[in-house]
Amino acid sequence: MIQLLLSDVDGVMTDGGVTLTRGGGEQMTFSIRDGLGIKLWQHAGGQFGIVTGRQTEMVGQRAEALGVEVVHQGVADKLPVVEQIAAERGVPLEHIAYLGDDLPDLPAIRAVGLGVAVADAAAEVQTGADLVLQTPGGRGAVRELVETLLKESGKWDALLAGL
Repeated sequence: MIQLLLSDVDGVMTDGGVTLTRGGGEQMTFSIRDGLGIKLWQHAGGQFGIVTGRQTEMVGQRAEALGVEVVHQGVADKLPVVEQIAAERGVPLEHIAYLGDDLPDLPAIRAVGLGVAVADAAAEVQTGADLVLQTPGGRGAVRELVETLLKESGKWDALLAGL
């Protein structure tokens, strides 16, 4: 049973695009469906965390808005961070799902109990994943995974009844 869901950001929680503003700033667009999926996962007792290669203020803001406490940014080698999170949270790797889209995610996807790729992930990531979602990154892929996990665990209907 999956207890901890870890996700990349760029290409998973966003479509992977970065908009640069005239003043040199950045803009990112997050799926509101993913936000609800994360809240539903937390409400059902699951833990959620972010492991991303880039360091941006926007990721911190989004995590704070969603009550996500596990946030690791600027991570070049993701697997050791995933292992560190597992140890700190007392969750065995086999009870972790990792959702990614590109090559830096592949070692983590292969190491956890459920490695997941978004629909538009790199071919190597799709091949290495246990599950390939139907939804592309930035369009509700986290929500799709959460719904799948909650339905498989039998928690989905009770969660809906409580809304």
